[in-house]
Amino acid sequence: MPENASEVTAAGIARLAGVGRAAVSNWRRRHSDFPKPVGGTETSPSFALADVEGWLRTQGKLAEVPLRERVWQQLADHPATTATALVRVGCVLLLVRDRPTTWQELTALPEERMAELLPTALEQTLAARFGEDRAPLLHRLAEHHADGHGLSTLVPLLRPVAELAAELGPRHAYEFLFGRYLDVNLRQYTLTPPGPAALMARLAALPPGATALDPAAGAGHLLCAVADDSGRAPAALYVQDLDPDLTALTALRLALFSDAAVRARTADTLRADAFPDTAADAVLCHPPFNERNWGHDELAYDPRWEYGFPARTESELAWVQHALARLRPGGTAVLLMPPAAASRRSGRRIRAGLLRRGALRAVIALPAGAAPPYGIPLHLWVLRKPEPHQPPAAELLFVDTAELAGSGGGRDKLDWQAVQQAVLDAWLPFDDPTGTSPATERAGVGRAVPVIELLDDDIDLAPARHVPPATTGADADDLLRVRNRLTDTLQLTAELTPAPAVTGQPTPWPATTLGELARAGALTIRAGSVTALAPAHSAPSAPTRALVLTEQDVLTGAPPSAPLPDQTADPSGTGDAEREVVRVETGDVVVPVLGQGSVVRVIDDSTAGAVLGRNLQLLRPDPAALDPWFLAGFLRATVNTRQASSYASTATRLDVRRLQLPRISLADQRRYGERFRALSVFEDALRLAGRLGEQLVQGLYDGLTDGTVRPQ
Repeated sequence: MPENASEVTAAGIARLAGVGRAAVSNWRRRHSDFPKPVGGTETSPSFALADVEGWLRTQGKLAEVPLRERVWQQLADHPATTATALVRVGCVLLLVRDRPTTWQELTALPEERMAELLPTALEQTLAARFGEDRAPLLHRLAEHHADGHGLSTLVPLLRPVAELAAELGPRHAYEFLFGRYLDVNLRQYTLTPPGPAALMARLAALPPGATALDPAAGAGHLLCAVADDSGRAPAALYVQDLDPDLTALTALRLALFSDAAVRARTADTLRADAFPDTAADAVLCHPPFNERNWGHDELAYDPRWEYGFPARTESELAWVQHALARLRPGGTAVLLMPPAAASRRSGRRIRAGLLRRGALRAVIALPAGAAPPYGIPLHLWVLRKPEPHQPPAAELLFVDTAELAGSGGGRDKLDWQAVQQAVLDAWLPFDDPTGTSPATERAGVGRAVPVIELLDDDIDLAPARHVPPATTGADADDLLRVRNRLTDTLQLTAELTPAPAVTGQPTPWPATTLGELARAGALTIRAGSVTALAPAHSAPSAPTRALVLTEQDVLTGAPPSAPLPDQTADPSGTGDAEREVVRVETGDVVVPVLGQGSVVRVIDDSTAGAVLGRNLQLLRPDPAALDPWFLAGFLRATVNTRQASSYASTATRLDVRRLQLPRISLADQRRYGERFRALSVFEDALRLAGRLGEQLVQGLYDGLTDGTVRPQ
């Protein structure tokens, strides 16, 4: 293999073939002619791209390697670092975008001549977009770079890059390559998801021709959202970040994203402000949280601390004041903040100063899972730099969107359209200077509170403390409907209550295990491995995507609740991804394998076709040998699950192959199966009655306490 031939990992092979990684592992085991590793490690080997491409094509699993994958692999294997190579490609894509005629003239030349003229064309392009801040980019473009691999080594890659730009457009070509770079280095960076970024841009509401700054820019998601917000065209975007690679890559991303002038500099923002004289129209920031070493000792007399010197534990309030210091009077700052910043006692003096001066305009609580760290419900702080001779704002807006998280909540389980709409419905009337759209209080979501009421000993600005809860008691008609449905359900449970049991002595069944039945062909055992995405109601494409039957669905008796992730499908049609995706059929029996208890579900027509999720085992009986309800009923026996469970770790795990069934005729199985089916229907009715009873009781408690229901 040539020394500089491109290599690809198992994950890269999976992307090339459009399958999951498990399918690639399967190919390596099943096919002796699969290419051997040429690099990497034992646990993460790499393979020659050309060999892999040839093998996939021979096997009929690939007609042609997609151009984007080929470009990425060549970029990742470039002799320079991937970041440096991507910066150089980004500069070329910017040339393609901004000076297409010059690029066409260059591509018509031989490679040697192209390599001679390309640096000058790139320098002119960078000067027009980055001004004096082009120096770090030019350094990476230098022919005699410190890595020993100058721009000339990139010239053979430029024609495929140009083809990719022609196919996708320069901006989207760079977005793809930059996205791959971020995927590879995901643990190094904290990225703001698209939902919160778009909401922050809407809250900032820059007019066309404005300027925006992100002092902790990262990958530039926030400023991209500003540039992409309803066609607004910012005049200049200011970028600062501590990571020089990320600063350069983000600067190019923003230049390709918009026509704005980009000013990007690398430095520790709090210790070394790169834009001390900037007065931006908006500052958007997702600062690092809980930093103790943010410069407390050396920055005690910094002029930015206009509202108070932040404590060592209040690095977020230092970022808040930095943002205000970089705004023009009347400019808006939107920061993503940890919830503790709204209530920690060490920050109350600064919070009081922000309130008294009218600088803090809104505190918005997002649902947990909105942005990293995903385990806590982050806040958005909307601030406005006070204007001279203007009275401070008299009210602070609180918004709490926790109730809009959707079932389950958590990362990737948020209905962002509902969250954003609720926030804007509260903010836009509140912020309307004309007063033509008066703000209205919405129970459980938003409330404007007079500042004077907030200036107590704690200065606690947590929205949950100030937003009135939504009335869950509903009105009398709603409660009457719940009561009537509960009455009907209780009547049904009475009718379904099993008849008195006919007792007898324990029967010494001749028994067999599920493992033995599987070996005999009477039963098929499959394991689920798919991790579900968001709940189906929050995914716009859910109606056209297969649903996953999750462990929680089985435990609660709910229908399949989440869409199938795209990467687990088998678009090649070869069936090689079948090891990952198991679809349930009518008559299958599904068993959770984690935790104690005896929960078993028989699949009916309404659930058939769903994909089996993780931590579930599927038992598919041969109808000529086993009745599914008989199977499910005996699997729920306490003694059965107890003897088949393993307690070797902190979690109890069920070994379904050790579960036992009695050896009886198919006719007797069906008699037992009918009884087990009746018990299941009775259990479903009891479960529904319990839910309705809880809803009625809580509704009456809430109605009596908030006055919507009167005691008789």
